[in-house]
Amino acid sequence: MQYQYDRIDFIDEPVDVGFDCPLDLHCTYTRDQLLVALDFLKPATVREGVKWLPEKQLDVFFVTLNKADKDYSPSTMYKDYSINESLFHWQSQSTTAENSATGQRYIHHREKGSRVLLFVREFKADARFGGAGAYTYLGTVNYVKHEGSRPMNITWKLDRPIPAKFLKKDQQAGGRLKGEYHEGCSRCCSCDLRRYSDET
Repeated sequence: MQYQYDRIDFIDEPVDVGFDCPLDLHCTYTRDQLLVALDFLKPATVREGVKWLPEKQLDVFFVTLNKADKDYSPSTMYKDYSINESLFHWQSQSTTAENSATGQRYIHHREKGSRVLLFVREFKADARFGGAGAYTYLGTVNYVKHEGSRPMNITWKLDRPIPAKFLKKDQQAGGRLKGEYHEGCSRCCSCDLRRYSDET
């Protein structure tokens, strides 16, 4: 029993999304399953990697970490990766401007009373069983900063840390995955988070 307990990577727990929802943190779901769990009953109509649910005041992000050229067009090869266990770099759709209604909702979601949910998967296809890969629920995230427009490059702070086993699957961020700070750097995301935390 102790051996099995020591092998547990995480303990699933509910996430506060403003209503009764069966999705648990760090558990894995297909896109259809998670959308239906969020009371969106037409999941087949969702083709993009983002979905705004106005009735629930939720922005839902579907992220594929390791994208293959054959599966994505140049305009959808978004640069999405974990910076460390608490920060995530996410690139919006190429048509999203920072001064658009969508861009402003991302930036001011807390003031506007909406939430942002992050679901990630390693690859688009499931190598073992075939079909589309399932997503791991990383919970709610909060805006930290952004750069650029069309697309916006946004840094999000997760309310709960990413499990270590999942960080290892992200091939995009190089040496920053372990949360290392860039000494003397005033622009790196970790430094920005410390400054952001002090200001709030």
